[in-house]
Amino acid sequence: MGNSPAAPQTPGRAAAGAPPLPGRGLSLAQQLVLLAVLPAVLAMLGTIGVLTRQYLDGVSELVRANARTVALQLATAAQSPLAATDRRALLRLAQSGIHQPHVQQVQLWSEDGEILANAETVDRQRAEGVQVLVPVTDEAGRALGQVMVEMSLEAVRHARRTVWFNVLVVLGASLLGVLLAGTWAARRISAPIHRLGQAVDRLGAGEEVHVPLEGAAEVRHLQAGFNEASRALAESQRLLQSRIDAATAELAHKNQQLEVASQAKTRLLAAASHDLRQPLHALTLFSDGLANGETDPVRLTRIGHIRECVESLDRLFSELLNLSQLDAGVLQPQWREFALDPLFDEISRNFRPVAEQQELRLVVRKTDLWVRSDYVMLSRILSNLVSNALRHTAEGGVLVGARRRGRQVWIEVWDTGIGIAPQHQRRVFEEFYQIETACPEARRAQARAPGAADTGSRAARGMGLGLATVQRLAALLNTRVELRSRPGRGTCVRVSARVVPPAQAVPSARDEPAVEDGRLDGLRILVIDDERTILEGLQAVLGSWGAEVMAAQDRAEALALAARWPQPPDVVVSDLLLQGGDNGLDVLAALERHPGGIRAGTARLLVTGETKPDRLREVAAAGIAVLYKPVSPTALRQAILAQVRARQGQGPAA
Repeated sequence: MGNSPAAPQTPGRAAAGAPPLPGRGLSLAQQLVLLAVLPAVLAMLGTIGVLTRQYLDGVSELVRANARTVALQLATAAQSPLAATDRRALLRLAQSGIHQPHVQQVQLWSEDGEILANAETVDRQRAEGVQVLVPVTDEAGRALGQVMVEMSLEAVRHARRTVWFNVLVVLGASLLGVLLAGTWAARRISAPIHRLGQAVDRLGAGEEVHVPLEGAAEVRHLQAGFNEASRALAESQRLLQSRIDAATAELAHKNQQLEVASQAKTRLLAAASHDLRQPLHALTLFSDGLANGETDPVRLTRIGHIRECVESLDRLFSELLNLSQLDAGVLQPQWREFALDPLFDEISRNFRPVAEQQELRLVVRKTDLWVRSDYVMLSRILSNLVSNALRHTAEGGVLVGARRRGRQVWIEVWDTGIGIAPQHQRRVFEEFYQIETACPEARRAQARAPGAADTGSRAARGMGLGLATVQRLAALLNTRVELRSRPGRGTCVRVSARVVPPAQAVPSARDEPAVEDGRLDGLRILVIDDERTILEGLQAVLGSWGAEVMAAQDRAEALALAARWPQPPDVVVSDLLLQGGDNGLDVLAALERHPGGIRAGTARLLVTGETKPDRLREVAAAGIAVLYKPVSPTALRQAILAQVRARQGQGPAA
């Protein structure tokens, strides 16, 4: 009472913990043979046992009857000798009884039990026997004595041995017959079922199977049902396969469309980026040229606004460039161990003016931790995070710090900005995904951004590529990025790195201080660009720093200059894409082959606005220093000085 009903068990499977069933490991044919033989054996054994027992009992009774018959004969013959107590006659009578078949002993007793005559066998081995007593009486019926006859049971034992031999022969023959008959019947019954089981296995393997109808009526009915189920399953499989093929084809078509769209997007971004970077680069050069020697405050203010707009556009193009470099696969981690504090100092130097201009605080906490990572990639990750935090913070500030957790360090960027709603927190890492910032605090934050004349402009808000770039760079570094945010309270974005023990500082390009502003007096510089305005801007800027500038728009003009200049230039600054499908790498190679061209000691620098993945891979494989347009005059000057020093063996190239 109160017990829950037992769970049904799967047919053919014993319950857990139950003892194994007899014959569980036997095949159907073996079980059928066992089912046929076992009852037959039991029946034969029972029948033979009963008949044998009856036969042996009959033989024993027959021996007893023979003994009684001999005793009666001797009793009749012993009446007169026994009445006269004639011992000699009684002895002869007893000895005559010994000669009867199977008689072992004969004794004649008087009425009071005295043995008057005794005769035993001496010519044959004595065996176990059965004794029979018969009284001896006279004609008047008075008792005179008794006759004892002992009959040997050797006949019984012989009969028993004969019977058991015959029983074993008959039983063996019967078992063999039953076994053969049972095996034949079992095979006849189990063969169709076995073939049906094989058909089920093939059906499970996906084949279309049909079994012939054979065997008993019940088996034929089962085979017919199987054939019907097989046909239905095959039809379902064909229908399912057709649907899968259609879905696969549709998916492949959609994937192809997505791939085409992705390639078109990349080409469009690369083309638009390149075409817009050219005039933007020229604008950068001319704005710097306008500022040189200008003292009018009004004009300087206007030039400052121009520079702010150029910097804002440069930020947008840098996001596109980062995305193109990731798509091209040219970015590969350069693993090394370095201290985090110099990286934090670099972040502080780069973004503190931006924070001060927005009336925000930028706090970068000191740390003595060392990590193993790629310095450039980790720097780009933190730069994107800090830039994004400043862009969306109206009041308060941004905090950059590091927390050690076991073998990992979490580098965290906190801000007191507008925050991110939960439904947007996952999608902010997608490319081109932006959250509409309609609140007044967000608009004030955007308004304070450098060059953000329009609070709702794309330049102020970015293109939604910063966090997407962070995510992809983190994947290259085999780490992860985590985001926590509360709308109206702020956001924390953190990235992990592996901690390593502090090591002796090794000087590197990133550990050295930035190249100080300097002039280019005495340097001969060849500039190659297919845009006349860019050439004029480069001539104006480089010339104002004391350099001797030669300009060429294509390969022919560059080779013509090489044919008549008195000595090769110290530096060649070339655009990557030139007129007529030519490129700067080929022009540099042609100048190297020219008899009066550039030599091994000539510094080479590529300046390009190209962002196509294949072009980026080509530039990376060339091993030549490259700057991406628009390039500020200060960055251009530092790059030229770094390349000259590298060629002269005075220090590493920038």
